[in-house]
Amino acid sequence: MNTVGPYHNRQETYKYFSLPFCVGSKKSISHYHETLGEALQGVELEFSGLDIKFKDDVMPATYCEIDLDKEKRDAFVYAIKNHYWYQMYIDDLPIWGIVGEADENGEDYYLWTYKKLEIGFNGNRIVDVNLTSEGKVKLVPNTKIQMSYSVKWKKSDVKFEDRFDKYLDPSFFQHRIHWFSIFNSFMMVIFLVGLVSMILMRTLRKDYARYSKEEEMDDMDRDLGDEYGWKQVHGDVFRPSSHPLIFSSLIGSGCQIFAVSLIVIIVAMIEDLYTERGSMLSTAIFVYAATSPVNGYFGGSLYARQGGRRWIKQMFIGAFLIPAMVCGTAFFINFIAIYYHASRAIPFGTMVAVCCICFFVILPLNLVGTILGRNLSGQPNFPCRVNAVPRPIPEKKWFMEPAVIVCLGGILPFGSIFIEMYFIFTSFWAYKIYYVYGFMMLVLVILCIVTVCVTIVCTYFLLNAEDYRWQWTSFLSAASTAIYVYMYSFYYYFFKTKMYGLFQTSFYFGYMAVFSTALGIMCGKF
Repeated sequence: MNTVGPYHNRQETYKYFSLPFCVGSKKSISHYHETLGEALQGVELEFSGLDIKFKDDVMPATYCEIDLDKEKRDAFVYAIKNHYWYQMYIDDLPIWGIVGEADENGEDYYLWTYKKLEIGFNGNRIVDVNLTSEGKVKLVPNTKIQMSYSVKWKKSDVKFEDRFDKYLDPSFFQHRIHWFSIFNSFMMVIFLVGLVSMILMRTLRKDYARYSKEEEMDDMDRDLGDEYGWKQVHGDVFRPSSHPLIFSSLIGSGCQIFAVSLIVIIVAMIEDLYTERGSMLSTAIFVYAATSPVNGYFGGSLYARQGGRRWIKQMFIGAFLIPAMVCGTAFFINFIAIYYHASRAIPFGTMVAVCCICFFVILPLNLVGTILGRNLSGQPNFPCRVNAVPRPIPEKKWFMEPAVIVCLGGILPFGSIFIEMYFIFTSFWAYKIYYVYGFMMLVLVILCIVTVCVTIVCTYFLLNAEDYRWQWTSFLSAASTAIYVYMYSFYYYFFKTKMYGLFQTSFYFGYMAVFSTALGIMCGKF
């Protein structure tokens, strides 16, 4: 048995035996495991005590008896009122069942007491499990309720590697709107690339044409007309950004998040990670730790090129920026989960394991990457000299201000991914199994291209307004995609879900903030 919880609050889960269910007579089970990913996701596997042997049918039999006092009845009534359902596993195949139901008037409550199991097998492997809940018994205090079960084995033609196909939802994920959204985003890419190419080529051609006419000008015209627009800031454009330590750490973290996203999606396309509990999260943690040198290399080299001296401090910030954000959010939500006695509460041992990964794997690998980055590409190689005194920035029109460019920069990247966000949100918050990772890879590629095009245009407009503070503007104009994703998560919460309560609300908006921030950092690094 795994967990039990309200149907509309899928993330609010409790131990199965937190309700006063009784346990069967059998005491042990042949295999049981709990990985790091399972522990972080709140998987709480407990043996049910049901005696099931391979290919041995079990006729309807009582396996335990509940002595229903008032306290136990109240617990069951509360669960039925809140539409509690439970999850169990047989040979790693998930099964779901409803605890009970109320009558039409809401006065009497009934508990399902009979689990009818039909297990399909192919050769010596279990390939299919179906649960039917029967035996509706009215909850009356100071009575005894007998819990029973039966098992029927039947041959099945389903192959073992295809046994999870019944849990997938092709009609949802491969709906016509999904294909249309990909096509729409692809057309946006073509339009944007064409637009950027046309604007930049036409504008730069005019600039270079005027620049090449200098031999036809007299000295005064050359002095007055030699430089204008973006060429006037060539002596300041390679000036180090403000707060280079934070900036380089964010760029390094963004490169690492992109590498993790790319590798995990490729692995998910090759391997069916959804068939193993917690395997996606475990894979992501392993890949994140293994790609720490990417963070150190790009963050350390950029910090060195900007003349940074405190490279050890930069390395620590770069290494712990994302883990601190994730762990801080999880730590806050953990207090609420502990207060609710929910299975989502992360055990202390798992916390220690995650901290050990941060200190003994991520930090050393980040150090290696930082040293390589500083030595291999840490020397400034700017094509022109930086002026000793920064030139004043002239006044410009309101739509050329960095704040306006930043706000507008994230609209198009968000527009290219928001349909996919709906499918990702639904798979995570509504317990559908996401398996169309080919779509996700296409959307990631489209997002990269759109973000690059948008940042090129934003940076060009800023430089053309003779404002050389392009580094943070370029980063934030792409990173503002996260703001729109987070705003969309509000819409999804209130209009697409039936979640309620402090626990679910904090869990949802806490982890959506982490997801949006990580997405923004990844986009910003482009």
